[in-house]
Amino acid sequence: MPPKTKPDISGYQTLKKDLAGGKPGRLYVLHGEETYLRDYYLGKLRELLLSGGMGEFNLHEIGAKDMSPHALEEAVDCLPMMADRTLVMVTDYDLFKAGEKDREEYIRIFSQLPEYVCVVFLYDLIDYKGDARTKLAGALKQYGAVVNFVRQDQGDLVDWVRRRFRALGKDIDSRLALELIFLCGDLMNNLIGEIEKIGAYAKQPHITRADIEAVATPQLDAVVFRMTDAIGEGNFDKGMSVLGELYQMQEPPIKIMWSLGRQMRQLYSARLALEKGRGREWMASMWGLKPYPADKLMQSARRFTLPWCRRAVVLCGQTDLAMKSTGQDGQELLTTLLLKLAGPAV
Repeated sequence: MPPKTKPDISGYQTLKKDLAGGKPGRLYVLHGEETYLRDYYLGKLRELLLSGGMGEFNLHEIGAKDMSPHALEEAVDCLPMMADRTLVMVTDYDLFKAGEKDREEYIRIFSQLPEYVCVVFLYDLIDYKGDARTKLAGALKQYGAVVNFVRQDQGDLVDWVRRRFRALGKDIDSRLALELIFLCGDLMNNLIGEIEKIGAYAKQPHITRADIEAVATPQLDAVVFRMTDAIGEGNFDKGMSVLGELYQMQEPPIKIMWSLGRQMRQLYSARLALEKGRGREWMASMWGLKPYPADKLMQSARRFTLPWCRRAVVLCGQTDLAMKSTGQDGQELLTTLLLKLAGPAV
């Protein structure tokens, strides 16, 4: 598996700079996993462009089914009313699936956008799949900014978590914030709800691990990690107990199997890295992991031998195939798999 390349965040930096200067550009494409940040910066755009009592009159929204070069041009031609700018919002329209003639028209419109307009293409329910080889992609880059809201770096996310707790009158140390992110995932939209739950539950100003464990909802991968870690500690009863928790959470067996199989492949990679004298950075690059989960993975891999990891990957593959092709009960297959994984780590 080749190392994962870092996503292009130049458009994100451009948007932040434009908003900080109070002068939004004329064209943006907003997309990406981190919907919290996307909605936050879209809100900032709206505040700057739609100020004053007539703000909503200067907002022109076009849905995907109504979108065409003619519809876009009509919206662009609407002059601002008692304001300096207008905002044209196009939601969930796949520019790159438009016909060749329409794409040429869009390029022409983008090249002639007047100073008073800001056109925003928002990708919410559909993914943005820009083809960098096309003239349309070149035009978007030349006349605007394609803003990819990616998952935030570990340090930035920890700082944000701590700020959110402070806004609730609580405090959390950086290490525990990392554990919260590992447990609940690194998407801000999900973390906000968890932070609010924990903040409301905690009786003391300082958040403790017990507060988090009492009310936080863990993501599947974090629970599976606990299960494999228990096996590594030789605590099979704990591993089975965690699997029982997953059943109680009503997680589909096929979904648990996918997460467990991925976890075993990561453990195998980490064990190979240890054998070859490679460290956390190599693993983080290989799997696209942040430093903290990469550290936890390397620590866990030290509990297993290379033959055990290799056997675990094979067993997971066999169980996954059986689950998809034989019609056997998924929970029984998973329980049998765990019994086999609990065997001697030779």
